[in-house]
Parts: sequence; structure tokens; C-alpha cells
Amino acid sequence: MELIAPVIVSGIFTGRIGRLPGESRGSAIAKEPLAGPARIGRDGLEGDEHADPRVHGGAEKAVHLFPLENYEALARAFPEARHLVPGGLGENLSTRGITEDTACIGDIFTLGTVSLQIAQPRTPCWKIDARCGVEGVAAHVAEHGLAGWYFRVLTGGQCSAGDALTHVERLPGAVSLARFNRSLRAARPSLQLLDLLASAPGLTPDWVRKIRGRIEWLQNNKDAV
Repeated sequence: MELIAPVIVSGIFTGRIGRLPGESRGSAIAKEPLAGPARIGRDGLEGDEHADPRVHGGAEKAVHLFPLENYEALARAFPEARHLVPGGLGENLSTRGITEDTACIGDIFTLGTVSLQIAQPRTPCWKIDARCGVEGVAAHVAEHGLAGWYFRVLTGGQCSAGDALTHVERLPGAVSLARFNRSLRAARPSLQLLDLLASAPGLTPDWVRKIRGRIEWLQNNKDAV
């Protein structure tokens, strides 16, 4: 299967837990660029914090990539929104030339001495609206599949901004992130399609359980509207 051409990582970002304007809950969605080399281990970038480890960080959400193309799409839809710049919505890596349309769950990449595998799409949350200062951004991100994705770390190591993110393997039966996102937004996707998604190589166990649970519900509620 054809591989994606290498793309340059234009920025690597980490963040500390702080407070969003008008919110009492902490968040590390505001990231700052690293000037030097980054060290990446099993749970992500050294020095990167997560306010709620139940939904951010960890082995299956170790490194978040958000394409520059997505920022441009959001800026067109919400010209009044704040912080639509690299690092502004919580990502660790910024690139141009690879999007949800071309990237597949399970794809394996190298970056410096690091080996990464796409594990799952990001699920947008309320913090995006709070960060942008505009209601509806998170819903738009979800509707159009513009959330980026998470990598798991296969081999830890070191990388820097300016390094190439190189696609080295696509597994048989791979499903693009765009198709995955679009299919799950459908009101009543076919059982065959859901089975295809649940069988996507490299998909996280949590997502597999969620999709299998939806298949079971649909099988038991065939007449539900």
C-alpha cells in the first residue's frame, strides 16, 4: 500500500496546567513551543502535563498531532476565535501535508529516533470553546472531524522541530481517520461498517470496546428509531 510522503514537524509543544479564563478547572490545553530537542517516552513528551489523566495522556494518548490545515479551516469558520495558532489547542506536534483524510489508524511513523503509531482520533471537549472564546467550535470540530489524532509510542527517543515525520508502515485493513470519524457520526451505521472500524489494526482497546458495544446495542434494538 502506498505510503504518505514525509512531512516536516514545524513545531513541538508542551504545556503546564493552568486555568482557562472564567473557569475553575485546570487545563494544559495552552502549549508552548520547545526550542531544543524533545524527549518522548511511553506516556508522551517529557515536561508535558495533563489536568485530567482520565481523558488525556497515557500510553494510548501519548502524543497529539493537529494539522495546520485544521487551524486554517477553523479560522475560516470562526474568524473571531482566539488562539487558532500552532500549540493553541493542546497539540504536541504541528505539521502540514498529512490530515485525517490521508492518515490511517495503525499507521507507523518515525520522528528523529522515535517510533509512533496512530492509535485513535482525538475527541474534542468543552475546553476548546473556552480556549477559543467562542461557543460552537468544539461541535464544529466534531462534526467535521478536525480534532487531529493521538499516537502511541512504540520506541521512545529524541526529536526536534524541523525533523521529518516519516510514514514507514500501513497495516492491512487500515481505516482512515476521516472514514472512522464520519462513520461514527452516522445515526445508524451498518453493522458491517462498525465491525470494520472495530477491526482496524492498531485501534485502542477502549475504542474497540465502545464500537463492539454499539454493535451489540444495534443488534438488540433493530426496531429502534
